[in-house]
Amino acid sequence: MSLIITDECINCDVCEPECPNNAISQGAEIYEINPNLCTECVGHFDEPQCQQVCPVDCIPHDPANVETKEQLHEKYLVITAA
Repeated sequence: MSLIITDECINCDVCEPECPNNAISQGAEIYEINPNLCTECVGHFDEPQCQQVCPVDCIPHDPANVETKEQLHEKYLVITAA
């Protein structure tokens, strides 16, 4: 499943540059993750990089966008045109 940024976000700006798919952007009030671009870093890293750098632990899995590792890998292949 893709990830989501909760309203506990403090807008610290550390997650956005860590995303290899450019899925994270500044929203109206907090950062947001585009579920169509989020692969949980599958294909790039072993763990989601945004979760690793987030100082307030506000990036859980998005229950509205459930995907398997295989689906995330397929999305990675499409995004990277591999």
